[in-house]
Amino acid sequence: MQLVEIELDPSETVIAEAGAMMFLEDGIDFKAKFGDGSEPKQGFFKKLIAGGGRLLTGESLFITHFTNKGQYKARVAFAAPFPGNIVPLNMQNYGNSIICQKDAFLCAAYGTSIKVHFNRKFGSGLFGGEGFILQKLKGDGLAFIHAGGTIIKRELRGERLRLDTGCLVAFTEGINFDIQLVKGLKSVFFGGEGLFLATLEGTGTVWMQSLPFSRLADRIIQSAPSIGGQSQGEGTVLGQFGSVLLG
Repeated sequence: MQLVEIELDPSETVIAEAGAMMFLEDGIDFKAKFGDGSEPKQGFFKKLIAGGGRLLTGESLFITHFTNKGQYKARVAFAAPFPGNIVPLNMQNYGNSIICQKDAFLCAAYGTSIKVHFNRKFGSGLFGGEGFILQKLKGDGLAFIHAGGTIIKRELRGERLRLDTGCLVAFTEGINFDIQLVKGLKSVFFGGEGLFLATLEGTGTVWMQSLPFSRLADRIIQSAPSIGGQSQGEGTVLGQFGSVLLG
């Protein structure tokens, strides 16, 4: 499990996904607020609408703001919610905008905008592993996203890349995201790769994950006898009867 440790100057603020904080040093105060703080003059009603949009992504209605209220530098740390890797992004290097899966955001510099991004193509929304609703991060500072397993970064120069729909993490504005049906009935029913593949085409950067959390959760459920799965990799020479005797 990886974590991000951030050093804050006095009066400096960082925003994070609710529940991501691991520890904080003395002097740092935190508050759950509507909105990301990127629009200080935004009214309460607009903040409420923005928060409602976050609910559509399955995230919390609030974003937590951590501010150093002390006179000296202090640190706060944020941990990923499941095994994988954390990717630091200097937003200036990617046109100040990144589109990512709905649960990828971890934390970012204050002033970073976190908005709901609706995929324009109905097919990619209906059948894509990332769904119709994504997140769009905008800003000129540092942002951190997380994903499962190993993270692979690819640069596309007018090329096309096809991948498992659940393995997409994020991409830049110059990339078109769509879904294609796998050709061939044999491949569909016996290939084990599903009915659809994500198609990314254009010029920009793509981040992929080797182990989507949904895939990890499925394997855990399959190996959990208490919820209908089958135990794997453990037991005694007596098999299931030995497992019962050992509790």
